[in-house]
Amino acid sequence: MRLGLAILLNAAVLGVLLPWLWRQWQQAGAGWWRLALVGGLGVRVVLGLLRNWTTRLDAEFMNNQGHEITQQLWANPGQAWQLLTKPVTIIHIVNYEAVYQGMSNTWFLIKTLALLNFASLGLGWLNGLYVSVFAFLGCWQLARTVARVFPATPAGAGAVAFLLWPSVWFWATGLSKEAMLLGSGAWFTALVLGRLYGMETAAPAGLAGVGRQLAWGLGTIGLAWLHFKMRYFFAAPLLILLAGVALARTLQQLGLARARWVQVAAVAAVLGLGSWLAPQLSVAFRINKFVNQVVRVYTSDLPNLAGRPHFEYPTLQPTLESVLAHVPQAIANAMLRPWLGESPDPRMFAAGGENLLLLLLLAVAVVATGRGRPGHLPFILTLGLLVFCLVLAALIGLTTPNLGSLHRYRSDLIPYLLLLLLQNDYAAAALRRLGMGPGTDQNPS
Repeated sequence: MRLGLAILLNAAVLGVLLPWLWRQWQQAGAGWWRLALVGGLGVRVVLGLLRNWTTRLDAEFMNNQGHEITQQLWANPGQAWQLLTKPVTIIHIVNYEAVYQGMSNTWFLIKTLALLNFASLGLGWLNGLYVSVFAFLGCWQLARTVARVFPATPAGAGAVAFLLWPSVWFWATGLSKEAMLLGSGAWFTALVLGRLYGMETAAPAGLAGVGRQLAWGLGTIGLAWLHFKMRYFFAAPLLILLAGVALARTLQQLGLARARWVQVAAVAAVLGLGSWLAPQLSVAFRINKFVNQVVRVYTSDLPNLAGRPHFEYPTLQPTLESVLAHVPQAIANAMLRPWLGESPDPRMFAAGGENLLLLLLLAVAVVATGRGRPGHLPFILTLGLLVFCLVLAALIGLTTPNLGSLHRYRSDLIPYLLLLLLQNDYAAAALRRLGMGPGTDQNPS
């Protein structure tokens, strides 16, 4: 029965995935989009298989516990809803007891792997393949959506940022929270941007239109929920700021927000409402709880970092004033550390080289903006994504002194930052020379 169910589930997935890939291949034409399709999917699949062929460390831990949950689901299918939704869960393994709260992203990923095991039969490498493909699908959807709904912007900006940038596909692949986080966030963003700026607003009449609207609504809600469950402190800024962009865009279409200050006020209003509402929904977002959690996470990692590449905030205190005072340094650390040559470790050297390139792109973007050539991405969307990047960089930089972990955690931040940095006219000119500039995406639908 288990083997038959696994065959049926995998056949259903392939029955949807393979025709979709063929359509994307045809629509990509003969240009560089095909390279992005093959390269973006290929590196994630190959790396995911290599990384999880024999699961280790966190991947092994989560995969083993997922297997335990799957066994319980097979033994007591009537208890599935209670097991998967109860707020506190205790898992007993040999010589080990794990206690998970409802907001634990580790526990959520374990439950996800437990469900994937019905198709993978508990094989870690196959679960890693599923997650890798999901991460690619989300990133591909956003890259294509940006090229389609903003034809005046560099068509290759989204592809470089979400599909081809090394640290993004390196970390956001295989059995990892980063892969689930980036895939769900990118796909959600693609659906929102398609609705706000694309042809999705003009849905066909009749049942086809109702079905499309329903699919969009369910998909958006499901991806937002998945993104929030994977890492809610990362997801909340994106969801709130995109809601602000949606409000500003709606007011624009009604002719009520042509002035930029009105658009900014709309985003600020939603951001303020979200900042007020979040603490009402969860104590985790209350100021005292939040700043204490930030300092606790930061200090808990320091004892293990002696002799390893890291940074410190000697004067950081669990107060709002102290946390805010360290925000500029935290943003710089998250964006630019490690420096090139800061550590002899080859991985840190590679990360330093990437950061040097990021610094160069940032300098070009600043110069281009100063000369009135920032690009053609809508102002309010640029502002929303910029605020999201700064908030996320501050959170990562404040809580992650370990440079290796920082480089991994920011894989959800870097593609959005790159999308902004590659919009200006100078970056567009460079992408145009590679055949990836404005007007080069001949069939982006």
